[in-house]
Amino acid sequence: MNHPIRTAYLDATIDVADPAVLVSFGTSGHRGSPLTHSFNRPHLLAITQAVVDYRRQAGIDGPLFLGHDTHAVSLPAWETVLQVLVANGVDVRIAAGVQVTATPLVSRAILAYNADCVDGLADGLIITPSHNPPEDGGIKYNPPNGGPADTDVTDWLQQQANSYLLKGCTCVAEVPLEQAMAQATRHDYVQHYIDGLEDVIDLAAIRRAGLKLGADPMGGTALPVWQALAQDVSLGLTVTNEQIDESFAFMPPDHDGRIRMDCSSPAAMANLLNARHDFDLAFGNDPDADRHGIVDASGLMNPNHFICVCIDYLLAYRDNWPRDLKIGKTLVTTSMVDRIVASHGRELHEVPVGFKWFVEGLHKGWLGFAGEESAGASLLTQDGRPWSTDKDGIVLCLLAAEITAVTGMLPSEYYSKLEQQHGAPVYRRVDAPATAEQKAALKQLSPASVRQRELAGEPIEHILTCAPGNNAAIGGIKVVTANGWFAARPSGTEDLYKIYAESFLGEVHLQRLLDEAQQLVSN
Repeated sequence: MNHPIRTAYLDATIDVADPAVLVSFGTSGHRGSPLTHSFNRPHLLAITQAVVDYRRQAGIDGPLFLGHDTHAVSLPAWETVLQVLVANGVDVRIAAGVQVTATPLVSRAILAYNADCVDGLADGLIITPSHNPPEDGGIKYNPPNGGPADTDVTDWLQQQANSYLLKGCTCVAEVPLEQAMAQATRHDYVQHYIDGLEDVIDLAAIRRAGLKLGADPMGGTALPVWQALAQDVSLGLTVTNEQIDESFAFMPPDHDGRIRMDCSSPAAMANLLNARHDFDLAFGNDPDADRHGIVDASGLMNPNHFICVCIDYLLAYRDNWPRDLKIGKTLVTTSMVDRIVASHGRELHEVPVGFKWFVEGLHKGWLGFAGEESAGASLLTQDGRPWSTDKDGIVLCLLAAEITAVTGMLPSEYYSKLEQQHGAPVYRRVDAPATAEQKAALKQLSPASVRQRELAGEPIEHILTCAPGNNAAIGGIKVVTANGWFAARPSGTEDLYKIYAESFLGEVHLQRLLDEAQQLVSN
């Protein structure tokens, strides 16, 4: 254990008068660092007691599936959470040997338990800051639908947790760790997950293809899953990196020089990219395995491109999927998806940023596939049942292998075919400085705020401040033309706003979109 981080987690005194140290649930739970007094033992005590309170008032009385990743602070935080849950009489399901547990495995466990619904509904907690640097921590709550909690739940948890924090957590119950460990129930997350994989991925096709596959868990929770799958020699799978190191010292620095386990970053994926010619196909996952990075002979696939490949393939080859299934994407995901979905005569479901917006559709089985530009996605089983309502990076990696096995094309080759059919868009995201007042104003924009009729030389067709799929507020604005679009939304954590833009007319047009977007937002 990294001693300074553990010491800070356990012993640091936090100043609850400072708003920066209070609990704040973003799109993926509460994140922070013990070193900045934003992820310390009092935070975990307060959040866990809030989850207990929420379960009671929501009538959730089944087991709680508890997982954690390989970040330095995740294990001590997991211990804190377990102590509070057991003290409150919750039936906690943990992996034997305190094995790390991936986000999709927790989601899968919740759904599998609730499908039988023998004795109350189950939910889950995962201790992870995803791909964030080694000194960070995070915790996220998944209710009985198995996916990320919606805003109404996280707002309630945040308020309740902060009320405990402001009172010094004096009302929080906990038992000694030894007692908590003794009373928790063991659950074989890895085996239960692997036992169901045939339902969602055509493993037989992968076995027949004789591919050489490489998997890099990037020091994270996918490791035990890939190790178990590698025992099936007919899959042709090699685990390229079996190191677990809380400092992640084996990781190449990201683009800004920091250590970050981002499997969509070419810099962070350098180890696998350097070895790509040893494999037909290789893939990586972030520490909680809810994201995927796909590597073939052409390099690391752009996540937008791979999502397009997945959607086209699934709509062509999942014969047992109902014809009325929709395809989900976030509003800043490539519009290539729109063209592919339309070409298959299917309906697109476009939502704001955040995977939580897909949970209902995946859970109820009317979304066949849901993905976002940041390399997160999930899908239904081959016969159209829910698989994981949280992002599943492991299944997406295996889907890449299935696509190559069935079509004979590498994912990058498949995408080139799609470009020939639908055009070749260029896409970019830029950040621009913004004050708190400007960020607040951006959230309040309406279609009437845009008075111009053209963008980058084309007539404006749509001005969106609510997502077409569910009419939920974007928290910004999206402006669409026939061959391009931009979206602008404020950052939730920094003094800047993000502009996403895409053009089907090339780099010059894309730059014009970005320039005019910044001018429009500034005005």
